[in-house]
Amino acid sequence: MMEGVSILRQFIGQLQGLLELYGSPPSVPSNYFLQFQPQHNLRWCFLDLGNSPGEGSCYNLMTAGKSENLKMLEPSKPPPRKKARKERNQGTATATTSSTESMEQHIWKEFPEDLFEAVIARVPITTFFRFRSVCRKWNSLPTSQSFSQQCAQVNQTQTWFYTITHELINSGAMYDPSLKKWHHPPIPALPTKSIVLPVASAGGLVCFLDIGHRSFYVCNPLTRSFKELPARSVKVWFRVAVGMTLNGKSTNEGYKILWVGCDGEYEVYDSTKNAWTHPGNMPSNIKLPMALNFRSQAVCINKTLYFSRSLPDGIVSYNMVTGVWKQFIIPSPPHLSDHALAEYGGKIMLVGLLTKNVATCVCIWELQKMTLLWKEVDRMPNVCCLEFYGKQVRMTCLGNKGLLMLSLRSRQVNRLVTYDLSSREWLKVPGCVLPRGIKRQWIACGTAFHPCLTAIA
Repeated sequence: MMEGVSILRQFIGQLQGLLELYGSPPSVPSNYFLQFQPQHNLRWCFLDLGNSPGEGSCYNLMTAGKSENLKMLEPSKPPPRKKARKERNQGTATATTSSTESMEQHIWKEFPEDLFEAVIARVPITTFFRFRSVCRKWNSLPTSQSFSQQCAQVNQTQTWFYTITHELINSGAMYDPSLKKWHHPPIPALPTKSIVLPVASAGGLVCFLDIGHRSFYVCNPLTRSFKELPARSVKVWFRVAVGMTLNGKSTNEGYKILWVGCDGEYEVYDSTKNAWTHPGNMPSNIKLPMALNFRSQAVCINKTLYFSRSLPDGIVSYNMVTGVWKQFIIPSPPHLSDHALAEYGGKIMLVGLLTKNVATCVCIWELQKMTLLWKEVDRMPNVCCLEFYGKQVRMTCLGNKGLLMLSLRSRQVNRLVTYDLSSREWLKVPGCVLPRGIKRQWIACGTAFHPCLTAIA
């Protein structure tokens, strides 16, 4: 008998240890507790606290022995219970407060710097600028070669738009489609006494043309990295089309800028040489003068720039590597008014206003390589086109890199919408609130660009 009691005591001691360790018996709901019944028969009762005391279920462990020989839970000591998360956290915080400094020294001080840069390179652009205020080292990350390599391994973020509003022609506004938010970055280096327009972009850099002094500038709107290009050997007038490409995968390998005029004059700027060159003359098969579509920015596919022209309708291309010009005669879709070129997945797209009688709609076409004809692939939903019914609408396309921003305006209606070429989704753009608090949506011009923290002009 005593041997059985001793074994039972050992078992109960182990069970109590488990209760103190886990806070409740294994496989038993937390609203149950163990209670010893001081009777001749030893019984453990699992009582539901939500029910009356008489509803518990009791199980016999032994039929012999006396209760006074067993040391059970003391009446004055509450039953073991599971500690609340807050209590456990307070205990942990108290135990680790004294070792906080040593943890920072042994862990954070020795944390690999490349891991910091790998994480920061993957945070959203707006979050990064908050990180820059942490310390001088993080503030200088955009100029770090190792950080530039980390950013090169990250997939390009969604296209942003750099726009010029009609009210503040020399004040830019950037639109982030992922957050649907406008930003107003000041670029102090740009001249303010003349009209400076964004005309092209590549690798996170935006190319500006000062139509007053006919000068070119390159700038990273995020970091304000700025450069004025040298003077040109050929006189540049306002009516020129501009395209921009990268020499490699990033601006570290340099970039090139091409401007072409209606009379066939053109020049190419190479950032690695910091000079303009005049490679030669256009071939005789290209009809001059060209009626260039200045509402349509150049499209870049595999180092080749494509410009929209009319009379005859079609496309003129220039390969930035080989220096070869080509011309493609492509009839425009019927009833087409304002239009611009776009690019998606290596394919040339066309976006334009289709006006017939008093109905106006925005349509998307894709260029068929075999037939060199435009094929309609999508159009704006009818419910969105109803507000333009019977009105004279003008359209400006601000981007051509997979995500388009369209400015649609008339005397009565003024709308900004985006169109995603991959998902074929049309979305309204929130109004651009200018720094002075004036809310207007009339965008004079703009360009799409991929935000890049390490792009250097």
